[in-house]
Amino acid sequence: MAHIVTLNTPSREDWLSQLADVVTDPDELLRLLNVDADEKLLAGREAKRLFPLRVPRAFIARMEKGNPNDPLLRQVLTAQDEFITAPGFSTDPLEEQHSVVPGLLHKYRNRALLLVKGGCAVNCRYCFRRHFPYAENQGNKRNWQAALDYIAQHPELDEIIFSGGDPLMAKDHELEWLITHLEALAHVKRLRIHSRLPIVIPARITDALVTRFAQSRLQILLVNHINHAREIDDEFRAAMARLRQAGVTLLNQSVLLRGVNNNAQTLADLSNALFDAGVMPYYLHVLDKVQGAAHFLVSDDEARTIMRELLTLISGYMVPKLAREIGGEPSKTPLDLQLRQH
Repeated sequence: MAHIVTLNTPSREDWLSQLADVVTDPDELLRLLNVDADEKLLAGREAKRLFPLRVPRAFIARMEKGNPNDPLLRQVLTAQDEFITAPGFSTDPLEEQHSVVPGLLHKYRNRALLLVKGGCAVNCRYCFRRHFPYAENQGNKRNWQAALDYIAQHPELDEIIFSGGDPLMAKDHELEWLITHLEALAHVKRLRIHSRLPIVIPARITDALVTRFAQSRLQILLVNHINHAREIDDEFRAAMARLRQAGVTLLNQSVLLRGVNNNAQTLADLSNALFDAGVMPYYLHVLDKVQGAAHFLVSDDEARTIMRELLTLISGYMVPKLAREIGGEPSKTPLDLQLRQH
């Protein structure tokens, strides 16, 4: 029987308090989980200099006590392996550090990606933007207005993607301002929001946010980022139910991570848990080759083998698309198209 940490969490309306109640010290995180730090774990502490450790207590509460290999813990705990300089890995694996205006990336013809906020509620150790120059792409109204002016001048843009960092780090009144200005652009039809906050701190889905989504003329999609079924709890399910009632399309993208979810049964459990929560599996990404995350890498051949088995475990509509993003390419590159050839 798994022993889960019991932590007092605020009401679902108090997401900012939960956002502030974070652990930033690897030793404190291990103490909370009753994990004895061996030599390797101790050596990993210094990786917080490469990329700060940040994890809300609301997320820690779902981790298994006494288990140094807990799949949620492995996603956020600093590791000695982050110091390895791996060939083929870079600080900008998706070639994103050249925005058309500060904070706006126009990589694909019909959609542009707005980096609404640079911060995140949780720092995932495999983050492909762990080296991104957020200081040069700050999320403020001056940069947002420049982005809106660019969008207004490009009628081919029918979908805008809010990303970050995490776009839901923006407060409700800031999102209200952005959505209202996007609604004024007739050629923009869809707003897609990529966020980890609803799973890390489900309280982020406030009544005000749900109401604003329900009132929008835009088709709104929320793409969650969930890698393991044990991240999903009752509070998240309730938040998703409220968003569904508001007409929001709910999707999920995961990253295939060694030591976290690199087997078919784990992915099947995740797809089932997502579908039960009203969220459709969307993408399963192979790791973006960002420097410091090579220890999470699953090879393409192993990924395809896992996907072939996954196809036998769940219904086809629950199988996410296996894909990678390649800098400079006009779309994501599917790997599962080659499944039948192996």
